[in-house]
Amino acid sequence: MEELSEIRFNENNIRLKNNLVRGPILPEKVSELNRDVTIQGNTAIEGPVYARKLEIQNGDLEICGAVFAQLELYVNSEAEGNITFKKSVGSANSVVSRAANCRLTFHSDINAKSVTLYNAFVAGSVYADEIAIENSVVTGGVFATQQIDMTDSIAGTFNAPSVRIARSVGILLPSAFSVEKIIVAPDTKFYNLSLADLGALYKGLPQSPDSGKIEMNTDADEIKSTLANDEVQRTLHAYTIVGKVLAADLSNPDKFQNHFLLTASSLGAQLLKTYDMGMDCNGKPALLTIERIRNFFFDVLHGKVTLREL
Repeated sequence: MEELSEIRFNENNIRLKNNLVRGPILPEKVSELNRDVTIQGNTAIEGPVYARKLEIQNGDLEICGAVFAQLELYVNSEAEGNITFKKSVGSANSVVSRAANCRLTFHSDINAKSVTLYNAFVAGSVYADEIAIENSVVTGGVFATQQIDMTDSIAGTFNAPSVRIARSVGILLPSAFSVEKIIVAPDTKFYNLSLADLGALYKGLPQSPDSGKIEMNTDADEIKSTLANDEVQRTLHAYTIVGKVLAADLSNPDKFQNHFLLTASSLGAQLLKTYDMGMDCNGKPALLTIERIRNFFFDVLHGKVTLREL
């Protein structure tokens, strides 16, 4: 990023381009609660941001503090460059990005009423009433109170009353859940990656011969449970390979290092140092940075890194 000009402001509508904001963008009086913030590109904000509406028209952008938008956080569909949120992001209404050409990265959780993401990497979890993600990776969980729509994506796990998956969807933990039976679009592949040797692949080493992704069948791999108390009865559908995971772990409990990738991703914003997973295939430390983890999971998602089938 080129040298930026420092800016200070007190206007009700803030536009930032080629600016470095040293402090927070927070309201100091009632009139500033309805302040809109527009990012036009090449901007860094070192503190937290509060806005009625936060619009990002173009990258590069880095926001180091937490972000809250009362109405909407919106990334323009034509945006390009790197857009990075170092801490949690929230909105009383929606978080929306359909930009295909920008590199969108969230280092922590997203919490909003509605979340729509395309080509995004989330190192934490996503919480909302309705969630739609496409061509994205969420290393934590995708949790909705109403509906989840996942297309060509990878998530740690998911849980919602209604879930729809399409094209190719993978989960990193042994189980995922829905209240209603999951809706699977035609020709969809649903994979569980909890027994894939992601640690070896991250280091560029050969995969363990008894590792691999498992194609799940939403009928055969479903466990239907009924939970009840004196007042409420609820049915829960679990899509799980936990029996296979237990059998694999009993034979060799330390053979995979997948948990290092997920933990380093979720804790990346809090760690004081960068850890590694040992030496890679080139004899260099396999550093656990958000950028490298992001690149790795997108290579898995797009088939550039090939997983064995178990």
